[in-house]
Amino acid sequence: MSRKKPSRTALRRRSRAERGHAEHASSILSELERAREPLTPKELAQRLRIARAEREDFEKDIAALERAGEVVRNRAGALLVARRIAVVAGRIEGHPDGHGFLAPDDGGASIFLPANEMRQVLHGDRAAVRVVGRDSRGRSTGMIVEVLERAKRRIVGRILNEGGVLRLVPEDRRISQDILVPPDAAGKARAGEVATVELVAHPNRHAQPVGRVVEVLGHHADPGMEIEIAVRKFDLPHEFSKRALAAARAFPDRVEEREIRNRDDLRDLGFVTIDGETARDFDDAVYCRPEGKGFRLWVAIADVSHYVRHGDALDLEARERGTSVYFPRRVIPMLPEKLSNELCSLNPGVDRLAVVCEMSVTPKGEVARYEFYNAVFRSHARLTYTKVWEEISGNRCPENLRSLYAVFKVLHAARQRRGAIDFETVETRMVFDAKGKIERIVAEQRNDAHRLIEECMLAANVCAGDFIAKRHHPVLYRVHDVPAAEKVSALRDFLAELGLQLPGGEVPRPKDYAELLERIRKRPDFALLQTILLRSLKQAVYSPSNVGHFGLAFDAYVHFTSPIRRYPDLLVHRVIKALLQNKDYRSVDWDALGRHCSETERRADEASRDVENWLKCYYMRGHVGESFAGTITGVTPFGLFVTLDDYFVDGLVHISELGRDYFQYDGTRHALLGERTGKRFRLADRMKVKLVRVDLDSRKMDLVPA
Repeated sequence: MSRKKPSRTALRRRSRAERGHAEHASSILSELERAREPLTPKELAQRLRIARAEREDFEKDIAALERAGEVVRNRAGALLVARRIAVVAGRIEGHPDGHGFLAPDDGGASIFLPANEMRQVLHGDRAAVRVVGRDSRGRSTGMIVEVLERAKRRIVGRILNEGGVLRLVPEDRRISQDILVPPDAAGKARAGEVATVELVAHPNRHAQPVGRVVEVLGHHADPGMEIEIAVRKFDLPHEFSKRALAAARAFPDRVEEREIRNRDDLRDLGFVTIDGETARDFDDAVYCRPEGKGFRLWVAIADVSHYVRHGDALDLEARERGTSVYFPRRVIPMLPEKLSNELCSLNPGVDRLAVVCEMSVTPKGEVARYEFYNAVFRSHARLTYTKVWEEISGNRCPENLRSLYAVFKVLHAARQRRGAIDFETVETRMVFDAKGKIERIVAEQRNDAHRLIEECMLAANVCAGDFIAKRHHPVLYRVHDVPAAEKVSALRDFLAELGLQLPGGEVPRPKDYAELLERIRKRPDFALLQTILLRSLKQAVYSPSNVGHFGLAFDAYVHFTSPIRRYPDLLVHRVIKALLQNKDYRSVDWDALGRHCSETERRADEASRDVENWLKCYYMRGHVGESFAGTITGVTPFGLFVTLDDYFVDGLVHISELGRDYFQYDGTRHALLGERTGKRFRLADRMKVKLVRVDLDSRKMDLVPA
């Protein structure tokens, strides 16, 4: 059931209260500035003539300013304006070696924190830091003034017993401090087991953090343990609330007649789903037929917003998760199985509710007209990429697939003419044995069946972005900003040494990148050049500010096609459906949601990558001592990362293993250069290496030149 919408009176009252808090905060800062000395809260209240009845709100305003890092207390409890004492607020980023950094809230340069400062904080905490100087590498060095907010309540790791003292070694290596576990707080945990502890005492300058065991997961080598660890290490919500599960169970098992009313009936159209062999949730179906010299293309997307309403228990769970998380052999879904694999999954032969984008596509691949509407439809077949490609390449596919392949070709040609950047990447897949261990790692072959679905989804996403942008309604765009000026400058310097040029002046266009990629595609150093081009680009994020999508060369782009597994797509559906009814959907903080959805996306990627790296390391333990051919895929001041040809895993060749020489790091050329020998190791160079060590705990492999 949807949460009751606040009345206009309540909204006005809330708005006045928020303005009042903002005015009080401004008054507090102004008074502290005028005082030109630290003031206790009592002195500040007297100066501002705060009545006794207002003291509680006054204390809340001070606490909010402290959390924001704008005000700090000294040891005497008096308040100071943070910027007057060169104090910077931000998030702590730990390093396995014990030191750390403060990432400022204002986006400024990171501040280095020595190991002795990191003793009182953990990775993820927020703190106020005073810049006290620079280190030998020219980095700003800080001293922690105050811990503003603690991030971690629970930490997963391995229990060790040393001399009768139990401690938990965190799995997250960015937390370099061990957690002490008193004997009466260990529960049933035994040395060598993986457990989760709840912090009962946070660290300070003189004491380690202390924890209480709240969960014993098992032994480190148990099947699937790597996923259980990652779920807790990255704080992934993985258990649905009782309210959310009850809400999902309350839905009928099939689409009912009353739900079909006022929807377009497309059940006779030959929709199909095309996905990978192991897919379980099908959120998009496609159908195409010729229309004159062009095509009529339908993209039907599961109508998740029909079931998940703003503010209900399912919505709150989905918003917190932000996205489904995909691990090898396991998925942590954004929505309960009743929705993700049943009612909202476009399974063949059953009625499903959908939001449809119907497009008229010209012979040149341009969308001449589009329309969005609510529909009921039925998938007529569950196809796989492999099967579709076999039928297409064998010239024996049915009419629907022939039309889909034809529309794909004109859409793809239009994208190339527009100048979208098309990088060649290699996807890999792990093949497991019956015990859940990797048998081998294979390259996932992409073919035109994959690209066919991609082009249809891109077309629908662009139409959705255009539909919303033209109506000036807020939404979360998928934005990919233009490359940073310093990155473009470094890229041009690198290309100039090879006699190449990136056209486009100071602000290159996507077409400039695409033209250069096409020009260099047959060069022997194409892999190197493509990698450098890719690294000059920014990361795509979700934002209500529509700055366009640079890589795809779209002016307005949103994610519309996967509402089962991505929360931004669900928001796009709500906006479209509201606009179709001449209403709006504005009762959310779009800026905060954009940041949250971008963070949950990164969190999911990091967790998936962590599990894959553990599995790869476990697999490669059986190959220690063997030699391999590989490619240098990373160059750093401390060594080279080499990806092994036949295994698609990478390891580190430390700089000390490269020979008796002083090697200088050249960031512009992405190379290490030997002063005495003149040896050069450059990104994308080929290299023969030997695997000498695998560390499962740190998910790292050490290589030496063979």
